[in-house]
Amino acid sequence: MSQNPDKLHSSEEKLSGSEDGQEENSDNPDQSVRKRIRQSAPGSHRDDTHKSSSSRPVSIEELMETAKGVTNMALAHEIVVNGDFQIKPAELPEHSLEKKVRDIVHKAFWDCLEAQLKEDPPTYDHAIKLLGEIKENLLSFLLPGHTRLRNQITEVLDLDLIKQEAENGALDISKLVRFIIGMMGTLCAPARDEDIKKLNDIHEIVPLFRAIFSVLDLMKMDMANFAVSSIRPKLMQQSAEYERKKFQEFLEKQPNSLDLVTKWLQEAADDLAKLRHETLPPHSNDGATGGASTLCFTAVQNQAYLKLLKWDHVNRPFPETVLMDQTRFLEIQLELEQLLLVGTVLLVTFSAAGPALVDVPGFAEKIKTIVKVLLTGTHLPSFNLKESLATIGEKVCAEVNSYLSQHGFTPFSAERETVLKGQIQAVANPDNTICRLIDSRIQKLLENYLASSHQKTLPPILGGLGPIQRELEEVAAKYVRLVNYNKMVFSPYYDAVLGKILTKEEPQLVGKPEES
Repeated sequence: MSQNPDKLHSSEEKLSGSEDGQEENSDNPDQSVRKRIRQSAPGSHRDDTHKSSSSRPVSIEELMETAKGVTNMALAHEIVVNGDFQIKPAELPEHSLEKKVRDIVHKAFWDCLEAQLKEDPPTYDHAIKLLGEIKENLLSFLLPGHTRLRNQITEVLDLDLIKQEAENGALDISKLVRFIIGMMGTLCAPARDEDIKKLNDIHEIVPLFRAIFSVLDLMKMDMANFAVSSIRPKLMQQSAEYERKKFQEFLEKQPNSLDLVTKWLQEAADDLAKLRHETLPPHSNDGATGGASTLCFTAVQNQAYLKLLKWDHVNRPFPETVLMDQTRFLEIQLELEQLLLVGTVLLVTFSAAGPALVDVPGFAEKIKTIVKVLLTGTHLPSFNLKESLATIGEKVCAEVNSYLSQHGFTPFSAERETVLKGQIQAVANPDNTICRLIDSRIQKLLENYLASSHQKTLPPILGGLGPIQRELEEVAAKYVRLVNYNKMVFSPYYDAVLGKILTKEEPQLVGKPEES
């Protein structure tokens, strides 16, 4: 067992993107929104797990093996999908029982070490064990070609020799510590140079030992993150096959693990059938060619992925095959909801301001910044949309009048200001005509992106979405990458499920003529 209490929890590392560790930046509302989205995202646990009569009893061993397989699959998926993936140290809640127990154990250990070193003559039992752990850590950082460094560490930190020196009263701890700090400086990443310098400013042995182990833990995380970045290209080549294999193993142990997927795809097929029934003329044989079945598979899948952007994450479990990406789909969903509000307010404002003012350099971006900042946090329960829109109305009117005056136009009258403020506040109504128009065009844009995901040219931006074009393109690109990777992994399962669903659907969906 490790003798260093600071290492008791060194293996408790949470897996997250680097953006999770960044502080909220008030100058960058998008960044703070993403951070709060991840903090407030619902977990992947499903209290209302779908039950099936086909399920069979499983043993504890099978459950443990399945859980391990799912964990490995989730880890590989996270590394591939999240370009900012990093291993970070776990931080226990400030007043948690676990943190209190850990602090008590650590304090007792270091107090014991200090008491041993203050004895006359000093006792070095604990100190020698710590030196042994430090030696192991330093050796673990070496590559096979680091023969000279390996020999130096082995020679200077020879525990047998150190024990003999301690027994004869000739042990110089300070000399060993200076060597350790120097070797850490040689092996650490440039980002740790400042931490190494701080070690030289600590002169008491016990605090210095504690600081050394803290920096060693950081160096181990640096090494792990470097390894992750190194294997990512190779992992990307094999991850789809690996995830499919792991999911198949999970499916064999839990045969009902596609129930939610089946329901999800069935709803998408029903939506598409209803839409085509409403838009196609009666007795139309459109799509009755031999390629219709393939077209329908793709169309239903795309419709299903669009449904994920309108998902009720609180009351409805997520489909099994997209469960690992639930937080990402939720983040995209909330970003789109915010962009919907921003786009609607901007369209209303620019229509009222007129084309002459919209073309003034800096005006459109200034208004957009104001609106985006005041609509930050729309997903939070404490957010009051009506109050925010009222504030936006006041600030937008003030900004519009300022620009009108600066460029020789007549400022808004009190009546026009009242009308514009009323139009902006009306955006809070879900049935607002302009809001629904912008929403439908955003959905159509995403549908076009999915349909042209393998083409080099991007779909044209639709009317009314110009003010938020850049943001929409960023979200759409992220969304399409997520969808395409999911298709790459799970398309065989989707094809099997859709093969059963589409044979039962109306002829206009399947592409077969109706039988008399």
